[in-house]
Amino acid sequence: MNLTKNLILNTDSYKFSQFNQYPEGTEYVYSYIESRGGKWKNTVFFGLQMFLKEYLVNPITKEDIDTAELIVTAHGEPFYREGWEYILEKYNGKLPVRIKAVPEGTPVPLSNVLVTIENTDPKCWWLTSFLETALLRAVWYPTTVCTNSYESKRIILNYLEKTGDTNLINFKLHDFGARGVSSLESAGIGGISHLVNFMGTDTVTALLYGKKYYDIDMAGFSIPAMEHSTVTSWGRENEVDSYRNMLRTYGKPGAIVACVSDSYDIYNACRMWGTELKDDVINSGATLVVRPDSGDPPEVVVRSLQILDTYFGHTVNDKGFKVLNNVRVIQGDGITQDTIDRILYRAMTAEYSADNISFGQGGKLLQGVDRDTQKFAMKCSAVRVNGEWRDVYKQPVTDWGKESKKGRVTLFKNENGFFTDVEGSSDSQPVLETVFENGEIVKNYTFDEIRANAVTL
Repeated sequence: MNLTKNLILNTDSYKFSQFNQYPEGTEYVYSYIESRGGKWKNTVFFGLQMFLKEYLVNPITKEDIDTAELIVTAHGEPFYREGWEYILEKYNGKLPVRIKAVPEGTPVPLSNVLVTIENTDPKCWWLTSFLETALLRAVWYPTTVCTNSYESKRIILNYLEKTGDTNLINFKLHDFGARGVSSLESAGIGGISHLVNFMGTDTVTALLYGKKYYDIDMAGFSIPAMEHSTVTSWGRENEVDSYRNMLRTYGKPGAIVACVSDSYDIYNACRMWGTELKDDVINSGATLVVRPDSGDPPEVVVRSLQILDTYFGHTVNDKGFKVLNNVRVIQGDGITQDTIDRILYRAMTAEYSADNISFGQGGKLLQGVDRDTQKFAMKCSAVRVNGEWRDVYKQPVTDWGKESKKGRVTLFKNENGFFTDVEGSSDSQPVLETVFENGEIVKNYTFDEIRANAVTL
């Protein structure tokens, strides 16, 4: 028995006491998920399909009910066994709910409906809100990571448009985040969320999640790279030999090799690359990527470019900016959207193209977000009681930012963009698609479709 896969237990404790808190005669509960505000003006919706495939398609069993009842009652909460047994007997354990959602990969402005959920059987009025904990978590984390990555992409694209080649964008931000997340599952979910926008990653779990949940054989790519131990184990006096060994091992025509070069002195290492190792680099036919990993990022990156430029030279592209011969730089320490912008701006003022620079990002990419980054919430907006639909909303006087929407709200799109209104109120194009109904996934997105949806605004 896998207790963590028991969907009945995938909730908050207080949810178990709420089945009898609704008005008598309640038949249907309709709720929605939105990003109420936050750091960025858009959210790139992603990740719901992983949750549907991993959890929601699995029918509830008698063993699940028995186990949940023992745990919940011992925990001090009531257990609505009658409701769960009804689902087991009538639907063979499949959940009678309908979930609609924005097509995955779609950037949507803040304060718009992204997901709706409602029960499809009037005897399961309590089920909609019961699923809030698991469903909201399944949406906010991958969507926020995907949005984080998307916003970094916008910054980098801006500089590529000004100084370089926009076709290089796919490998400009590399995921270094696997060791900095809270769990293997976070690495997989967060890592594949990043790969909606880019194709560079060292998070192997992300590849597995892409294959399992989105049927993509290979969502991301990496290159041979050194770490500090494979430099320092040679001894400081033999630093050059560690680099030469790397080139001899992996430096093939057309290859890309990354060498962390700040174990002792990044600037001396750049001079070493340009003197003792210059012929090795050129003769290998590979592109050398020098990785600083300490210091002030804008200062270190640009100074490294300048030293490498002294020895390897450059060409000038059609936008008037310098592109180094044979070598590039990747900055993987201290990367945020602010430092990306400052590094690229400083490089631009020094007349270096953004083509020369890539970024690696770890904890700030996959772990530096929470539910409040984009103020995610799931709220009930309508109920049907004794055959009559009622608008439902909250409006706390102590925080107007937490006012919720009323009615059977959904998402529309017209020539001016996305907007939220109640069903049937507009002739504009409805956006939400039914993705899950009565225990079955009814819409499956491929990763190619998702990447195509994630158009950078």
